[in-house]
Amino acid sequence: EQNVDESLPVSAPPKPSSKKSGTGVLSQMKKKFSVFMKPHVKSSKTDAANHSHCEYAKLETQRNDSRHVEKKKPHKDPLLQLVSLQRASGSWLLDAHLAAVLGKTREDVEKAKPGQAKQEVWTTILALIWLHGFKKDQKEEWELLSLKAALWLNDQNASFVPECIAAGNALLACSMEIEALGI
Repeated sequence: EQNVDESLPVSAPPKPSSKKSGTGVLSQMKKKFSVFMKPHVKSSKTDAANHSHCEYAKLETQRNDSRHVEKKKPHKDPLLQLVSLQRASGSWLLDAHLAAVLGKTREDVEKAKPGQAKQEVWTTILALIWLHGFKKDQKEEWELLSLKAALWLNDQNASFVPECIAAGNALLACSMEIEALGI
């Protein structure tokens, strides 16, 4: 014995129609399929949002990785890097970035410094020798930078300038004269 609720209407399968008005079996299947696909489309949007989030995360990771790489190995033009390292006073301080621009290690630069010369005077003279010796063809771009450094050096009344120039020429394999550097 089955309990059948006779109050519910029983529908008969659709009859085939010769009309092409969208009431045929194929049309009904398409409608049902599209209704079935709507949640899938919605999840596709969610997937797209997740994909966008993943892309954002990937870009953020790449950006962080590129910052990490830049700390290890600068990708800047050496002249631009030297410009960015100059202090407002016109001098340069010795650090690993300046040494890298000069094509040396910080230790090499420190070892080559004449005995009693001040570190800041020494590195400023090295920067001037490098500019005049290696970037002569771009002088228009760094001429004022060089003038500012020369003025700073003159204001220091620094001793050992000739010794610093000689040692800097030896370190950088140049042959700059004091007059050429504007000091």
